[in-house]
Order: sequence, then structure tokens, then C-alpha cells
Amino acid sequence: MAAGGPYVQGAWVWIPDCAEVWKVAEITRGYKEGDAILHLRLEDGSALAYPIESQLPPLCNPECLSGADDLVALSYLHEPAVLHSLRCRFLEAKAIYTYCGIILIAINPYEPLPIYEEEVIHAYSGREMGDMDPHIFALAEEAYKQMVRFGKNQSLIISGESGAGKTATAKYAMRYFTTVGGCLGNSSIEEKVLASNPVMEAFGNAKTTRNDNSSRFGKYIEIGFSHSCVTGATIKTYLLEKSRVTFQAKAERNYHIFYQLCASAALPELRGLGLCGAEFFHYTRQGQCTAAHSTEDEADLDSTRHACSLLGVPEAEQLELFSILAAILHLGNVVVRGRDRRGDSCFVEAADEALGLFCTLLGVEALQVTRWLCHRKLVTAGETFLKPLSRQQALESRDALAKYMYGQVFRWMVSKVNRALRSLEGHCTSIGILDIYGFEMFELNSFEQFCINYANEKLQQLFNLHVFKWEQEEYVTEEIPWVFVDFCDNQPCIELIEGRLGILDLLNEECKMPQGNDGSWAQKLYQTHLTSSHFQKPKRPMDAFIVCHFAGKVEYQCDGFVEKNRDAVPEELVGLLRASKKSALLMELFLEEGSGPTSLQSRRSSGHWVPARPSRRSLPGSQKSKKSISSQFKTSLHRLMETLGSTTPHYIRCIKPNDAKLPFMFDSRRAVEQLRACGVLETIRISASGYPSRWTYQEFLERYRALLSREELMGTDEKQICSLALERLLQDPSKYRCGKSKVFFQAGQVAHLEALQCQQLRAACTLLQRHLRGWLARRHLGRARAAAICLQRHARGMLARSFVRMLRRTRAAVVLQKALRMALARRSYLRLLQAVITIQAFTRGMFARRLHQQMVWQQKAVVIQAAVRGWLARSHYARLRRAIILLQSCYRRLRAHRELQRLRVQARSVEHYKQLHKGLEIKVIQLQCRLDEQAQEKQRLLEQLSGLNAAHAEEVQHLRDEMQQLREDVAREAQVQKLQEQLAELERQHAKSYLAQEVEELRQRLAEVEGMKLQLGKERDALIQRTLEQSQDLEEQHQRSARESQGLRQELEEERVRYQSLVQEYARLEQGYENLQDELALHRQSTLRRSPSTESFMGSESSYLSSMSTAPSRDGSDKQAEASGDTGGAGMTRELSLPLSVGTAPQPSSEVLLNGGVGQDPFGKAYLLLLGQLSAANEELARTREELRRSKETVEREERKPLDFLKRRNIVEMLGLGRSPGKVSAEEDLKHAYDAVQVANRLLASQLREEKQQHEEEVEGLQLDIRSLKQLNQQQAALIQDLQRQQGQEGLQHHVLQLKEENWELAQKLEKQERTTLKLQKQLRAYAKQIQELTAVKRDAVGPVQELAAASPMVQSLAGLSQAMLAWRMEDEGRIIKAIITDYKPQGSPWSLPDLPAYILFLCFRHADHCCDGRRARSLLDAAMDAIKRVMKKHSDNFDVVALWLANTCRLLNCLRQYGQDESYGQGNTARQNQHRLQNLDPQSSCCSLGALAVQLYQQLICTAEKRLKPMIVAAMLESEPIQGLSSSCPPGPHRSLAASAHTLPELLQVLGSFRASLDHHGLAPSVGHQALRQLLFLVSGTTLNYLLLRKDTCSWSCGIQLRYNISQLEQWLRAEGLQQSGACEVLEPLVQAAQLLQVKKVTEEDAGALCSLCTVLSPQQVVKILRAYTPAAGLEERISPSFISRVEKQLQEQYGEGPSQLLVDTSHLFPVHLPFTASPLHLDELCIPDALDLGFLVHP
Repeated sequence: MAAGGPYVQGAWVWIPDCAEVWKVAEITRGYKEGDAILHLRLEDGSALAYPIESQLPPLCNPECLSGADDLVALSYLHEPAVLHSLRCRFLEAKAIYTYCGIILIAINPYEPLPIYEEEVIHAYSGREMGDMDPHIFALAEEAYKQMVRFGKNQSLIISGESGAGKTATAKYAMRYFTTVGGCLGNSSIEEKVLASNPVMEAFGNAKTTRNDNSSRFGKYIEIGFSHSCVTGATIKTYLLEKSRVTFQAKAERNYHIFYQLCASAALPELRGLGLCGAEFFHYTRQGQCTAAHSTEDEADLDSTRHACSLLGVPEAEQLELFSILAAILHLGNVVVRGRDRRGDSCFVEAADEALGLFCTLLGVEALQVTRWLCHRKLVTAGETFLKPLSRQQALESRDALAKYMYGQVFRWMVSKVNRALRSLEGHCTSIGILDIYGFEMFELNSFEQFCINYANEKLQQLFNLHVFKWEQEEYVTEEIPWVFVDFCDNQPCIELIEGRLGILDLLNEECKMPQGNDGSWAQKLYQTHLTSSHFQKPKRPMDAFIVCHFAGKVEYQCDGFVEKNRDAVPEELVGLLRASKKSALLMELFLEEGSGPTSLQSRRSSGHWVPARPSRRSLPGSQKSKKSISSQFKTSLHRLMETLGSTTPHYIRCIKPNDAKLPFMFDSRRAVEQLRACGVLETIRISASGYPSRWTYQEFLERYRALLSREELMGTDEKQICSLALERLLQDPSKYRCGKSKVFFQAGQVAHLEALQCQQLRAACTLLQRHLRGWLARRHLGRARAAAICLQRHARGMLARSFVRMLRRTRAAVVLQKALRMALARRSYLRLLQAVITIQAFTRGMFARRLHQQMVWQQKAVVIQAAVRGWLARSHYARLRRAIILLQSCYRRLRAHRELQRLRVQARSVEHYKQLHKGLEIKVIQLQCRLDEQAQEKQRLLEQLSGLNAAHAEEVQHLRDEMQQLREDVAREAQVQKLQEQLAELERQHAKSYLAQEVEELRQRLAEVEGMKLQLGKERDALIQRTLEQSQDLEEQHQRSARESQGLRQELEEERVRYQSLVQEYARLEQGYENLQDELALHRQSTLRRSPSTESFMGSESSYLSSMSTAPSRDGSDKQAEASGDTGGAGMTRELSLPLSVGTAPQPSSEVLLNGGVGQDPFGKAYLLLLGQLSAANEELARTREELRRSKETVEREERKPLDFLKRRNIVEMLGLGRSPGKVSAEEDLKHAYDAVQVANRLLASQLREEKQQHEEEVEGLQLDIRSLKQLNQQQAALIQDLQRQQGQEGLQHHVLQLKEENWELAQKLEKQERTTLKLQKQLRAYAKQIQELTAVKRDAVGPVQELAAASPMVQSLAGLSQAMLAWRMEDEGRIIKAIITDYKPQGSPWSLPDLPAYILFLCFRHADHCCDGRRARSLLDAAMDAIKRVMKKHSDNFDVVALWLANTCRLLNCLRQYGQDESYGQGNTARQNQHRLQNLDPQSSCCSLGALAVQLYQQLICTAEKRLKPMIVAAMLESEPIQGLSSSCPPGPHRSLAASAHTLPELLQVLGSFRASLDHHGLAPSVGHQALRQLLFLVSGTTLNYLLLRKDTCSWSCGIQLRYNISQLEQWLRAEGLQQSGACEVLEPLVQAAQLLQVKKVTEEDAGALCSLCTVLSPQQVVKILRAYTPAAGLEERISPSFISRVEKQLQEQYGEGPSQLLVDTSHLFPVHLPFTASPLHLDELCIPDALDLGFLVHP
């Protein structure tokens, strides 16, 4: 467009068109003032002479403004520009949302789009309205933000035609509010709010010709908020279309709930309702469309029932509700028949099946129902009589009852939903969503359309006021003078409808008349309102009228207005239902209102109902109290207007693009009709009357910097720079206005500026091209000259080299001839030599094989003989050994029998029993005797061993003599050897003659071999080819196996993901459980109203009681165990330890013993234990002889195991306390017991020392014997080898085999001796351990009282513990957890261990493992994990704290694995670390729990980092401009945020670096840090890509350059940190491809192929979305054609298939984490615990 005027040659204009409403044309001849014709050329090339009547055709907007997000931003604001922009966005960019000032226009795409996922909700949450592309979520976020910021109620007003998508838009808005608002105190409120949608749709939506899910009522959903959280909701409904219950037009359906019940009639709970297919019911088959394509009735019923359950409707009430709905269906099937031809009366057959089902389901009498269906009661002043009804009147009465019943059901369901959504504590603010019918204009318009259009008139008036106010406020804020324009006010039309003597007043008055009808009402309308400009009478003679609405003229037929406004219901039938006691729900439905229903009026004999005067008793009834439908609707509408007026409204206009419901098909004519009806064009008109284009000064400078001069750029004030530039560029001050922060332009001025800038840029491009082309030509000339010189140089060199090559070839030919002749002669000689050598080799080999075969046969015969003789000797030995064992057994049995008889005799004598208990000294002496006997026995065994050794030495000497004799025999054999040599010489001569013949044969065979060689060469080639094919097959198999392994890895990753999602779900449920506990505690606190001092006192008291309750329970259990152990021998080991430990304690007095346990010390407890044992011993003395026999058997077992005698013998018998229980006192008994224990200790210690010394001597002697036997064995082996080398005769070999057998027997004896030695060593270690235990018991007995109290709960003594553990008690668990977890603060010193708490916990776990106390170990770990979870809940936003406890959890897990029983984890341990391994407890279950906790902590770590990164990503990656001068290609709209970028890329990298430094500081494995950074960079990549897909202003070439630079900075940071192999670069690949996609050329088919090969990671949906949103640079690039986009989309689908339809990246996806095992290099006994932790009660034992 030229600067001289807008209508110049080459400009584009819009002209009217019958089919497309508007079409574009180009001006071929410039327009001059006064011209009557405008010369145009259409898009098809045809010329057109356009006549100019009153005004010129509207101009087209510049290309850069085509498809703008906000229609107000267009330079030329008019109807064709709006329609073209919407069509371009809808068809080319697939964008269904567009702003128009304060209005959001939503076009129904008629296909599901991937723009409503939860990721999109999070992307729009917290963003300004103009920062993202237009969306319902953006408008919802704006409403939510204004509510939170200003505390004012908001409202979303959604309107549009049926099928335009109002219900879906309302559902998306509700889902956004429930997702962003969260909940407060009730976690199910969001589910309840969303569950109200399927319920309301089932009962209030139906299929129409325009929409399969059309809402047949208006609703206002008010969502309450408190502290920005959803607390509840309320639903208000308006004007339910009850006439649809009894009548549906063709291709329409009744309400969904009826068809859902019919489709699910086979369910067991619904079989009693008598339901069947919908085609069998009159109320569901009238539209001849019982099924809808987009609905599944059976599945929808399940969702409806589930939603009812969520809303608190129990199953019983649901079934009752379904029975009432089924009764309505059966009522429609009741057949009414006329009695005569005149039709004055009617009847219903008593056997009518539908009537019977109706009465059965509702619990009413069929006779009464039949009576009042066909008759009506008339009440006069003195009497009451029945009047029969005609068949038509009866059918109307039946339908009225059905409509009334369904209306009551709908009201009850709405009240149930509101009761479920109601918040008990109320709400502070609210957001309302108005989903109401749009303007309707059909061929036949009735009462419902009149009410709907009346409501739209009221809403349009509110909308006009709000738009005008918003436009005026914009100019006032910027202090710009503007003449206020008038707007289209529809107040006269509203006065016509609702004013005094208006249409509604006359209708209500007609309804009150006894004989009022539609015709008389129409005549009153004509008489009253024909003078009004908004009321007209149709030309056809019929009862109708025309109202001129804001959206057009609508003709209404008066037929049915009066009856529908009355909404009369047969009172008698309602009374029957009210009296029914079938169900409580039925009574609740019809007793809900305070007044009863209005009865149908009686009519005159002509068939019309005539209202009768009610009696005095019926005066307070329904006739005077019930309002008409229009009055009710008018009241509710006024109330709605007041509600909306008190809120800040946000408008959403839904547009239906076509009537065929085809996806992405745009009908311009239908769209224009809706734009006019919904007020969008009125908004455009108001905006266009002033200065529609508005830019901030910063945006103007960034956009039009090329138009500014150097002097203007030198200024500092942006406003002054813009003013100077505009004065020079536009020259007319009336075409623009400079406000406080913006510059305002009249229509067309932005297009003029764009043309100027395009000219400036074109001139600059021409200059750049001229200089560039000159430089390219000069460079080409220089390269051509250099190439010619180079060619000459190379040609001369080539000629010289060819001459030299000829000389070299001649010389080489001579040398080759000489060498070839020499090679042929040498080859002939070598071939002959090789043949001779081969013949000799074959001959010698043959003789050698014969000799070897003979020797092998001899050797095998010898082996067989040796095996047979050995088997015979072993079988003889085995039979002899079994006989000896049998004899020994018989003899021992005889001796045992005699001994048993002797013992039985002795057991019967009392003297023996007394002698048995004379004292401990006799028993000790007997034990000493037995030990002496055992020593003698061992001495005897050693003597036998020495005898065997001597016999063995004699045998060896004998063998040596025989060997000497054999050597002499060898000398005799020398002569035999000479004879054998002579024989061999004769055989050699014979072989020469034989070999000569074979040489000739070999020569013949050699010729054959040559032939075979050629054949083998061919076969070799074939084999090579086959080998190559097989290698290819193997390669394919390898690739297949690689793919299978990759699939297995993916399955493993999915399994890890599922496991971690389970862990995450468990953490979420656990968090919810803790929240519920906190709320319960808060509720109790608010109920009890306790003071802080009382609470602290109660807490301390409860903790004291809990700590005191543990020790007595354990003491009591110990006492019980000891008391029960006194009667048997199973618990003697446990009984022995405690009494011995308290034997040296001071004796308490009897008074202390009688005291009730107050102030009782541990010595008193020990004294009581000994008294209990003493009484048990006294009772044992009186037992029967059978108990004595059992004691005798115990004594025999103790004789076989001397030391076990001290463990298994009754303590009372050992101490001798049972001799005289009545004569000695308790103190003397204790004294004797202590003396006896001391004596026993001394005797045992001395015996054990002697035994230890004796065993050590025996071990040394046995070791010497073993060494000597080993040396002898080696000598025998050497001797056998010598014999085998020197003698090959059979006798020598047999002798050698005998020596082998004897050697084997000696080896068996040696192994037996070694086993005996090991057994003795084990016994020696056991004796040493028992000595240590006895000494420890003695030390504990004489120790202080504090050590006794500390050691009492432990199972074993702590004397044998190493230093690599910490001794602790059960009551110290809370102190440990508090010190190292709850109150733990990391040390500031650099050499301190970050995972010190994990080591301390493991040392405590080792102590529990040493004590075999699994319960204590599990309790400690459970308490530690609970404490870590509490700390994480408290510091969930602190990255360092989460990293600290993740490192400690991993360290504790690795310690349990490293020192556990699994050998695979301990392979790298040192010998010192292996000494610290767990011995008794299996930590496998604890490792599983800790692994789950570690995964949970890792996920918390990622969430904490994501919270910090999310606000920075978009600003750092997309909004910041590290490369200055690359501004956006299109200006931001009016809603665009003006704030500068809050964060930059260096800040983002700094945060990532701090995360990595924190992970390294806390000692986490490097792989964990790599996985964390990979996850965070996935978040960066996914979030950036999502915002790139959702923001059209970022899809440009300049943004692609900025984005690619930012990505390169990220990759450079990864390389600098050494993280390029961590997998982080792979997650950035989608973002890299998106940046490249913005930069590549996008014009030709080759470009499409290159683009498809480039985008291998991006999904086809993402590629197409970026291409559709791409904004070319104005004047420098062309817009991407739709054909190119469709070509790319087709190629991508062919290349990658359909794939998933998800558009955005799921940034909440967590990669499966792998926590590696890292062994600790630290030795546990070197661990130092700082004093600051206050762990002095934990000591190294």
C-alpha cells in the first residue's frame, strides 16, 4: 500500500458475496475522488467493475495482522476483517479460541483436541492473559487471579447456539478451577463438583437436530472459594424444557436418562421396573431416533450412578428414582379410548399393562388413576360433581402429569447436588459460570423460544453496558480526549416484554381469565403494541406476532402460550401420588413445595377448559398461590442479573461453524449470523469508533525502529521519541493520540506504518543484496583465476610424471623377468624336497603309532587288573568291618543293659539319692576324674598313631629294597634292548622297498590333488559367498537381538516407572493420611480449647508414662520366664546368667522385701529370684521316682559333655540349697550359693587352662605329624615316578598300584587326623568363649548397680563386642532419633561426614544384630524412617535438607547391603570390614523399605527443584533476548504482558549449578546427580516446548534464533560440567529440533521432505502445530501455505504412523531412578562422633 492513500493500485478490499458473505479483490486502478466505479480483479483473475454507492468497500488488513490473537488489534475493524481472521485461525492454524476485547470467541471444532490436558492447565496457571495463546483456561485464570487479587466475585458468561459447545466450555472451566483451586479441608470436593456434570447432563440434556448433547435448561454454577481454595458450589437452574418429556420433534430425543435406563434394562436391579427398548415407549420414540452417534447410553448410566454416589445419593434412593422415571415412561404408554363418536367421554381398560406397571411402581390404585385420568371434579357453591373428559383432554391430562413428575424429579436432583456441594463453613469469594441458551430463531417459535430470547435480551443489555464501560475506562486511564459514542440500547425491546402492560403482563392477565385463550391474548397484543417500533404483526392472517430483537426479527406463534404459562397439573392425580406410601422419595418429591399444584381448569362444552370458582376450603390452595411460568422466569432472571451485576463478568461466545457438525469446516454465512447475534460485531463497532489500535511505547519502538531517524534514536524518553516520529510519519495529529503509557491509532494507521516499514526494509534489503552480489562476483573472479593457474601447474607436472613412470616400468620389467625365472626354479626344487619329507614323515608316523598302540593295550590291561584286585580287597575289608561293628554293638548293648540294671537298683535306694546331692565338691572331683580318663584315652590313641607311623616306615624301607632289586633286573634287560634294535634295522630295510612303491602312488595322487585343488577353490568361493550371506543373517539376528534387548530394557524401565509411581502413590496417600491426622488434631484442639501450658504438660506426662511402661513389662516377662524355667531343664542357660550375676550383691533385709516395690533396688529383685528358685527346688525334692529317673538321664548326658553339665544342671542342685530348706535361713542360703559359685569358678578355670594347654600341645604334635606325612607322601610320589620311568614290566606296575592304594589309605588317615585336629580346635575355641563368659559373669556380679541395670534388658553379654558398634537401650531410641534426625544440623567443617547419621544408625543396628534383637532393630529403622518423613514434610521446600537425607538414606541402605549376608555386595570389602558384617539378622526387608523411602526422597528432591525452576524456565528460555535486535515479528495484542523478562539464562544455569554442587557436597553418587539433572533438563525442555506450542508470538524465525542460542549455552554448560554423557543432551533434542524447525525454509516440496527428516523426535502433532502458528517476518517472508502444512502432515503420518494424539509434553513424567550401590571405604571402628550431637549415652562396648 502506497503512502498517498489507501485505495491505490495493488491494495486489497472486501466486497459482498452471496455464497461466502465477503470475498477479497485487488484494486487494478487507483481510486480518485468522484469516481463511480472501482476497478477490481478477483482471486480467480476475472475483472470486476464495482459500483460505488454510498461508501467505499472495506480495506484488507496487512499480512502481519492476519490471524491475530485479538481482533481489536486489527488495523481495519469491520465485519469482513473479523470473519476472515476467524476463518484463517480456525482452518489454517486450527485455533478455536480468539480474543475480541473482553470477549473470548470459541468455535466448536467437532473433534477432540489435545489442548485440555492437565499439562495445559499447569501451563496457563499463574500466567497473564496475554502471555499465552487464547484459551478458555486463560480466561479462567484471569477470573481466578482477579478474585484472589482483589477479593471480588467473578463470573463467566457462556452463550451461543445449541451445538456451539457451551456445555463443554463450562466443563473445561470447572475442571480448571477445581484443579488450580485445589481443596481446603475436603479432598473430595473437586470430584463432587466435576461429578455434577454427568448428573445434570443425564437429567437436563437431550439430543436435538443441532446438537447430540444439548442443554435444555439454563444453569448458573457458583463455585465458592476460601483462601483461594475451592470449598463448595451451588447450581441454579432456569426454565427446564418440560414439554420435551411428552413430545420430541423428528430426529430428536427425550432426556438422556430415559434412554440410559432403557439400554440398561437387563441389569438385575432394574429388572423389576418393566423396562425394555426405547422404541417401545411412546415418550421416547416420537423423534424416531432412539440412539445418538456420540453417546453410549449403557456406559453413561454407569457414570451417572457413580456420580450420584459421589454426590451422596445412596443406592436405594437411586433405585427409587429410577422407578419413578420408569413410571413416567409407562404412563406415556397408557392407552385412552373414546366411548362414542362424539368423543365427549373416554376410558382406560382395566387390563392395560402400562397402567398396571405405573400403579405398581408408584404404589397407587389403578381404579383411582383410571377415574381421574378420564374425569375431572367440579366444585360449585353448593355441590361437587364429576365431569367426563374427552380423549384429547385425557391425553393432555396424562402428559401434564408426566411433565409435572419429571419437573419435580429434576428439582429434587438439583437440590441433592447442591446439598452435596454445599460448604459448611461457607466461602469468602466465588466464581460463577453461566451456561445459558443462546438466541434462538426457528421456523416455528413458541413460548420456550420467547423466554430464551427474553433472557438473551437482558444479557445483551448487561454486555453492552460492560463493554462500553470497559472501552471508556481505557481512554480515561490514558487521559485521551474522546467523544463518547452512543451504542445500541435494547431497553425499549426489554420494556416491550417485561414492562407495564407488556407482553408478559398481558399473558399473565389472560391466564387469569376464566375463558382465556391464545387468540384473545393475541388480539390484546395487537391493540396495545402495534404502535411500538419493536413489535409487528405478520402479514398472514394467523395468531402470531413479531418482536424486533437485537439479533433480528423473530416471529412467535401464539398457539400454546397460555397453557404453557399456566403449567396446569391435574390436582387429583397429584393427590394420589402424594398419598402413596410406596417410597419415602415419592413423598419427598410431591410434598416439597408448601402449596399444592394447580389443577387443570374445567372447560366449556366445546372442549376448552373453563376455570371454576373454588370453594372456600380450596381458596388457600394452589390456585392463588402458584405463579405462572413467565412470572417465575422473570423473577429468577432479575435475580440472575443482580448476581451478575455484583460480579466482574468475563464473556465467552461459542460459535457453531457449520450445521452438518463436520470437523473444521467453516460456514461463513452461519458464522456471521452468530457473530451478529452474540454481540461481537457490536464490540467491534464500539472499538472502531475511536482508536482501536493501541501500542505501548516500548512495543512501538521495537516494532518500528527501522522508521526512526538517528536524531530520534538519540533521545532517552520513549514517549517523546514516539511523538517526534509520528509527527514526521503520519503528519495528521488526529490520526493518533499519545497517552500516558500507550499510543493510540485510528483505523488504518497501523497498515500505513506497516507499508512504510516494508518499503524501508525492502530498500535496505536491496542495498545489502547489491553489495553482497558485488562481493560474490569479485570472489568468483579471483577463484577462477587461481583455478586456471592451478590447472596449468598440475598439467605440466602430470606430463613429467608420465615420462618418469615409463622409464621406471622398463627397468622394472627386466627385474621382474629375472626374479620370475629364479622363482620358478626354486619352486620346482622345493616341491620335490617337500614330497620327500612328506613320505618320510608318513612312514615314521606309521611305525610310531603301532608302537604306541601296543603300549596302550598293555597299560589298559594293567589298569583293569588293578581295579579288580582293589575292588576285591575293599569288599573283603567292608565285610570284615561290618562284622566287627556288629560285635562291638552287641557287646556295648550288653554292658549298657547291665549298667542300666545297676543304676535302677541304685535309684531305688534313698541313700544313693542323698549321696548324689552331698555337695558340689564331689561332682567336681568326679568331673576331674572323667577328664583324666579322657586324657589317658587320647594318650593311648597317640601311641597307636606312633605305632602306625613306625609300621609305615618299615614298609617304606621294604619298598626301597625291592626297588634296588628291580634296578638289577633292568640291567639284564639291556641285552634284550640290543636284540630289538637289530630287529628294527631289518624292518627298516624292508620298509625302503615298500616306500618306493608308495612314492610313485603319491605322485599320481599329487596330480589328482591338483585337480581337486581347483575344484576346492571354486567350492571355497561358494563357501565365502555363503559365509557372507550367513554373516548378514547373523548381523540381522544381532540387530534383532539388540532390538529385543532394547525392548527388555524398556520393559525394565517401565517396571521401574510403575514401581516408583506406586511409591509416589503411597507417599501421596501417606501425605493425605497425615493431613487428615493434622486436621483431626486441629479439630480436637479447637474443640477442647486447651492452653499451651496444659498441652505441654500432657505431652511430657504421656512421654514419661510411655517410657516408664517399657521396662517393667520386660522385667515382668523375665521374671515369668525364670519362674517357669525352674521346673524344667529347657531354660537353664537363661536362668544361670541372672542369678550368678547378682550373687555378690548385698543382702537386703526382710523389711525391704516386704515393701511393695517402692524404692526396691536390683539386689532385692535378685534376692526374690533366688528365693523363688529355692522354693521350686524344695518342691522338686518331693516329686515322684519318675522325676528322679529323668534327672538320672540328665546326669548321664552331662557325663558325656562335661562343660554342658554347668549349663543344663538345675541351679538348686548345683548350689546344694535343697538339703535342709527348713533349717537354714535365706541369708545363709545365699552365702552358701555364693561360696559354691566361687569354688566352681576356680575349679572350672583351672581345668579349662589345663585343657587348653593340653590341646595346644596335641595340636602342635599333630601338625608336626601332618608335615612329616606330607613329606613322606611326596617322597613316595617321586619314587613311583622313578619306577614308572625305569620299568615298563607288568610286575613293577602291579607293585606301583599297591603303593598307590597304600598311599591312598595313608591319605585317608591323614585327612581323618586333620578333621580331628579341626574338631579339637573348635572345642578349644568353645572352651575359651565359655571361660570369657564365666569371667564376664563374675565381673558383672561384683560390678556396680548401674551396670546391672544397664545390662538387664540385653540377651547376651557385651564383653565380646568389637568397637564397630554402639551399645544402646530400647528407651534410648527416641533420644537417638531426636539427636541425629529431628534436631540434626550438619557440621560446617569441610572434613565432616555429610552421611554421619546413617553411620550412627548402622552402628546401633549392628549392636542389635549382635544381641539377636530383631524387634529392636526393626523398631529403630522404622522410627528413623518416620522421623525422616516428618523432617521432609517440615522442610519440603529446602533442597539441601532433602539432598542431605537422600544421601543418608542411600548410605544406610548401602551399609546394610555391604555388611549384610549377601556376598555379592561385599566383594570389595577389606578383611577389616568383613569382620564387621551382620551375623544374625537379615536386613532384606529393611533394605526394601529404605529403597522405597530413597525413591520417595528422590522424587521429593525433584519436586523441590522443579518448584524453584518452573518460574524461571519460560522467562530464561523464551522471553529473554541474549541476542539484541531480534524483536518479535508481530506486535503483542492488548492482553499481552508488558513486563520485562524476570529471569535470564545465566540465572537458570546458576540454579542448576547450585543443585549439582549441593548433591556433590552431600556425597551422593555421581549417577544420582546425573539422573537428577537429566530430569530437571527434561522439565526445562518440556516446559519450553509446551509454551512454544501454546504461544503464537514465539513461533517465528527470530525466536528460533534466540532459542537455539540458549540451547547451545545449556549444552556448553553441560560439557563444562562433564555431564555430556549423563543423558541430559538427549532430553534437549526435541527443543533443538523445534528451534531448527523455526529456522528452516518452508516453501517447496523438497523443503517438506527435509523438514520431515529433520523432526525425528517431535510428534507430527507438534510439528503441524508449530507450522500453523508460525508468524513470518513482515515483508521478508511469506506465510506458510496450507498445502505445505497438509503435505508435511501427510508425510509425517506415513513416516511415523498415527501415534498418540497428545500435543504437549508431560512434564510431570519422572524417569525411573536407579540408586547404585556404592561401598563405603570407611572402617566403622574409625568413626568419630562429634560431641555436639550429645550422644554420650551411646558407648563403644
